[in-house]
Amino acid sequence: MSSDRLTRSADRTQAIMRTTLELAEEVGYAKLSIEAVAARTGVGKHTIYRRWPSKGALFLDAVLTPSEPGLDYPDTGDIVADLRRQICAAVDLLGRPPLRHLYQALVGEAQHNPDVAAALNERFIRPQAERTVARLRRARDQGQLAPGFDLEIAMDILSGPLYFRLLITQEPLTHEYVERVLDVLLAGMRPRP
Repeated sequence: MSSDRLTRSADRTQAIMRTTLELAEEVGYAKLSIEAVAARTGVGKHTIYRRWPSKGALFLDAVLTPSEPGLDYPDTGDIVADLRRQICAAVDLLGRPPLRHLYQALVGEAQHNPDVAAALNERFIRPQAERTVARLRRARDQGQLAPGFDLEIAMDILSGPLYFRLLITQEPLTHEYVERVLDVLLAGMRPRP
């Protein structure tokens, strides 16, 4: 495939995903359709189905692709500062319009679509959890955390309150809330003298 053709294909893919997000914001996920995306983008629906097997797969890609590079963990040597920075970046990305409502819809779709659930876990949930656990492990190895600190439970405790607010109570996700979550968790994280 020539470089011009690859560029056109990549541009078309980006246009399809951008249109998917625009339509989802306008009509909601439930009313989003491949046909509407195809019509607005000016491509045939078969072009879309060649890249994505379902509306859920297309929506997952459209929601997650722009956010993937922005959630890497820093490693400044200060686990608290690094957790704060990364979690606040996630809150800024997923906790505010337009992504908040789109991500909520994506998680909702994952509840009854096993393919979307598996892809969401594979592309977003598991990599974020692995990055968090790896950063916590480095901090524990450096003596910043108690030697017996349960890293997987810490990951659950860090993400649980955020998802609870995002998906259940619909309360705002703020940096102040992140601080409160970290304060509670940090009480059990520190090594005892």
